[in-house]
Amino acid sequence: MVRCDILVIHRYRSTDNAVAYVSVPPCDSSQDFGELLETEKGADVVFEVGDETVAAHRCVLAARSPVFAAELFGPMKEGNVAAAGVVRLEDMEMEVFKALLRYAYTSSLSLQGMANDHITCRKILVAADRYGMGRLKLICEEWICECINVDTVVTILALAEQHHCEGPKQACFDFLADPTKLRAVMVTSGFQHLWESCPSLMMELMDM
Repeated sequence: MVRCDILVIHRYRSTDNAVAYVSVPPCDSSQDFGELLETEKGADVVFEVGDETVAAHRCVLAARSPVFAAELFGPMKEGNVAAAGVVRLEDMEMEVFKALLRYAYTSSLSLQGMANDHITCRKILVAADRYGMGRLKLICEEWICECINVDTVVTILALAEQHHCEGPKQACFDFLADPTKLRAVMVTSGFQHLWESCPSLMMELMDM
């Protein structure tokens, strides 16, 4: 006696001729959060930068930065947030801080329209390092690596050393590995200042 098991398929759809009945759009949360920043709806903290102010949302900033979390909700709160919910920021430009805020809300950085964008990018890198926003710092590092030339390499090398940016540091070393470029840089006042202020870095360059 032979036994056969038969499986009956009631519905079948070929994947080659599949019809998409539902179209799911890309996630638009970054746009929604960007609008939240622009409209300031529900904002509960105000930052004073120079003579300007900008409002934001504590929870968003705390979720994006461990430093903001400590300043707005942790032990540092009392010393940083006034009774009216105002935070005064020193050593920060509004253009740079707005770029930092926009990244916190949208995970994107745009330097378009900024004056001296390569200089602004370096300042944003410093701010990102200050607030522990690692991915933003890496975005700036990547962009700065494309800005290395005879006029900027010393400044970028010093910045990379101070803020532990291995990518830009190596890019500067690779740039200076060209004897012609190195000679052009060595006669600049910036190089002489770097030699005096950071001799260990110069020794590392010479060893390379």
